[in-house]
Formats: sequence, C-alpha cells, structure tokens
Amino acid sequence: MKLKRAGMLWLFGLCCSSAIAAMAQNVAADPASLAAAGQQAMARGDYATAEEMFQKLAQTDPNIAEIHATLAAICFKRREYARAVSEIHKAERLKPGLPKLSSLLGLSLAEEGKFSEALPLLDKGFRQTADSEVRRMCGLELLRAYSNLDRDAEAVEISLALNKAFPNDPEVLYHTGRVYGSYAYTVMEKLHDTAPGSIWMLQAQGEANESEKNWDGAIIAFNHVLTMDPQRPGIHYQLGRVYLGRFRDAGKPEDRDAAMREFNAELAIDPGDGNAAYELAYLQAESGQAEEAAAGYEKILQQYPDFEEALVGLAGVDLSSQKASQAVALLERAVKLRPNDEVAWWRLAQADRTIGNRAGQEKALAAFNKIHQVIPGTLRSPSSDAVTPQHLDTNEQP
Repeated sequence: MKLKRAGMLWLFGLCCSSAIAAMAQNVAADPASLAAAGQQAMARGDYATAEEMFQKLAQTDPNIAEIHATLAAICFKRREYARAVSEIHKAERLKPGLPKLSSLLGLSLAEEGKFSEALPLLDKGFRQTADSEVRRMCGLELLRAYSNLDRDAEAVEISLALNKAFPNDPEVLYHTGRVYGSYAYTVMEKLHDTAPGSIWMLQAQGEANESEKNWDGAIIAFNHVLTMDPQRPGIHYQLGRVYLGRFRDAGKPEDRDAAMREFNAELAIDPGDGNAAYELAYLQAESGQAEEAAAGYEKILQQYPDFEEALVGLAGVDLSSQKASQAVALLERAVKLRPNDEVAWWRLAQADRTIGNRAGQEKALAAFNKIHQVIPGTLRSPSSDAVTPQHLDTNEQP
C-alpha cells in the first residue's frame, strides 16, 4: 500500500536568510543577486525559477554546501527525488552534519520506494529532532514506510506517537485512522469534531461510503474534494477505485472506462503514483493486453521494487506469455516480501512445474495449501486493500 503524501507542503529551512547572507559574503555581487532571486522564487512557490537560480549559483561556486542543500529541497518539492538524493550527498560531502539533511534524505528515499534505507533516517528525524514540523513530516513518512513494508506493529506504534504529538492535525488524524482498526472510530470522530468541514473529513466520508459499497455517495464525496482542490493527489485514484468497484458489481463498461480515466488523471497529477499505474496495468492484463500490462508492471517495479502485488501481476503476465523462468524469479522475490500471499505461491507452483522444477513446485504448493486451508484470502496483507489484489485462478492446476 502506498500511503499518500497529500498535504506535504513543508520545504526544509535549508535556505534561510542567514544562509543566503553567508553565501552573499562568499560570492560576487551577481551571484548574491541570484541567491536573493532564488529565495524570492521559493517564497512564492515558483520552484522552476528557484532551481534555475540556484543551479547558476552552483556553477559559480560548486563548493557551497547550502546551495546543494537548497537544490535538494527544491528537487524534493518538484518530486524529483533521485536528484534530491544526489544534491543531498553533494552537500553532505562539503559540510557533514548540515541541519535537516538526513531527514530530507529519508523522505526522498521513501518517495523512491527505498523504504528499508529510509527507515533509520526517518526514525531519527521523528524521535530526536526538536523541530516540530520536521518531526511531523518524518513521522508521517515513517508511518507510510512501515505500512508499505507490512510492519503493522511499528505502524500502530508510530500512529499512537503521532496522535500524541499532533492531536488536532487533520492530516495526521486521517492517516493514523487508516492504520489501526479498533481505534479508527475514535480518531475519525475527533477529526469530525476538530475540522468538520475540512477536506480530510470529506475524504473520510468518501472512503466510508466506498467501504459500504455506496458507490454514488463515494463519487459525490470525492468529487466534492476535487471541487475544493482540483490538484489534490490521491483523489482521482480513489475515484477510479470507486468506479472499478461499481464495474465489478454491475458490469457496466462505462464504469471501467471511467476508472481508467481517473487513474490516468491521477498519473497526470503525480506521475510517480504506483497504485494508479498498477491499476491500469491490472486492467490491461485482465483485458488480454499482455504487452501493455507487462510494460506497466515493469515501469512500476523500476520505481517501487518492493511492490509485491506488481511482482505477482507481472509474473502472471509472464506465465500467460510462456515466460515461466522470468515468472519464477519474480515470484520468489514476492514470497520473500509477503510469505502469506497464496496467489504468489500458487503462481510459483505453476511456474516451477512449467520449467520442470518438481521440488520447487511441491514446496510452493505445500506453502499454498497451508495458507489456503485457514480461510482463503484471510492472511493476505492489509496493504492489499490499497490496490486490487491479484486473484487466485485455480482453473489450471499447478
């Protein structure tokens, strides 16, 4: 599950007035003007211009750590996370221990899907910093990382700590409310009391309607959110899921078309949204568009290598395309990431049978049967709820 970063409007204070003044003392008048122009552009949210100014500064003097730190913050704001990581490393080499850089590195790595690398940096930022906003953002991203890694106990622990530190923050209340079930009612009630007309409350209403299969009510709520904030990340994706749910219920092709339209709209806002890209690939595979689906899954996995459902989805396409050896490698990785995924084990048994690996087939089938005998589907990770899970097709025996 990829928790959304909607509402992340914080720009690290790496380029404060004192830093600008220090740079101005070390460079000529023209670079000082560039620094001032870059800071002004950042203040008004014009990050393209800000990046241009600070890139010119970096060319003038590439050995000022604050310039690279500021470029890292700008790249993060522009969702260019790989470039942000590169600039952070440049700044760290020039001035180790520059404030907030390790937290920014953790956030950038998490946005790249490198959750294991990000965890210690985010944990440090959340638990040790005295800066309230840094702590808040690291906590939210830490919650997202633990959720994506299916480390539910840690996600609950961070949820409780976030609620204690930020008891009236609508964004924190929204995300923690999704993590722990028994406490969700209390959290959502507080969200209603704290910000009854907020955009977060509307999102909660949309999701509640979706969970009850009140498709029309969910569509109304999510469209209301888009009326308030047309560029809000995640809402087109949720609308797509609602249309997809109604399509599964009623089978109307126009709902399927609407779902694909909403997923594409989400990607137009956030090209890095792995969930929206996954749903499109899933629908393409379901429609027999194997090449398109494979390309979609492969692109997702380049950005999010631990996206287990995408691994299983690509393996399914490979199996149907007579590429069993490729499927085996994907599925072996998938079952390491999520050992209780019965679909992954079932497809691994099929793939091993196809390549003649009888021992592997028997091991995979035994693992499948152990999981499936409990109650089919009950051991799938909660993260499966964020995207359409790969389905178990037992028509072809492994």
